[in-house]
Amino acid sequence: MGEENAVGADAQDEWQRRHLERGSIRDDSCPSFEETLELVGRRWTGSILVAAVQGARRFGEYRAVIDGISDRLLSQRLKELEGHGLVVRTVVPTTPVQITYCLSPAGRELVDALQPLAAWSARRSSVTAPDRTGRNGRNG
Repeated sequence: MGEENAVGADAQDEWQRRHLERGSIRDDSCPSFEETLELVGRRWTGSILVAAVQGARRFGEYRAVIDGISDRLLSQRLKELEGHGLVVRTVVPTTPVQITYCLSPAGRELVDALQPLAAWSARRSSVTAPDRTGRNGRNG
């Protein structure tokens, strides 16, 4: 059993070495990575990005497809995403004025980058989701 642990530790060391050599996920070399994780991890941000991908444009469309979000929080998150260049806000000069929100090219890149994370999460949910009895899915 000790030999298996040594092999596992060697594999872990090799994995860490590869990722450090590439300069990925290092706090000192990429502070924007943490900022991005923090932004994406805020409540409702993922739902807003999904709604945008699904074609939501106007404020009311976002509110209709994101069950439970308040107007204030939806407005705040859209402003944050716009401030980070992930959403483009467009004012359409009609009567009444229409405002649309859509993903910017950077926002589409972010959604593409999040796809593997979403797939990983879906795979993990079947392993870690508690069942109705409150027990972890692994332990039944």
